[in-house]
Amino acid sequence: MSQDIWFNLPVKDVEKATSFFNAIGFKTTNVGSERAMISIGQTTIMLFFPYATFEKFTGARAVDTSHSAEVIISIGADSREAVDSFIQNVERAGGGIFGKPGETDGWMYGAGFADLDGHRWNLLYMDESKMPKRQ
Repeated sequence: MSQDIWFNLPVKDVEKATSFFNAIGFKTTNVGSERAMISIGQTTIMLFFPYATFEKFTGARAVDTSHSAEVIISIGADSREAVDSFIQNVERAGGGIFGKPGETDGWMYGAGFADLDGHRWNLLYMDESKMPKRQ
């Protein structure tokens, strides 16, 4: 069984979505007006489709992200500084920040942002040396 993961997201404008994700550091591996493929890390692929194409594939209406969230996609970061730098790139590229960078539970540091189409993302650094031990 293949271990690759692909996220398929509806977007209003494939080229604008691709430009946004390039600006925040993701690699474009394929782009066109009807779809784009973005690499996240080494094994995860995100595909962008126009809303009509996405709805045809899924047999359902896409969520209106201005009123609802369909999922939050989490990405691991290597450091607190990486979280801060990434979020600055998101702001420069026009994304929205719904969770400013901050610490949780003394060992997690993260932030939340929405892309141009309102899809929700979480960036998280976990300091394993401070992680609570299981009992």
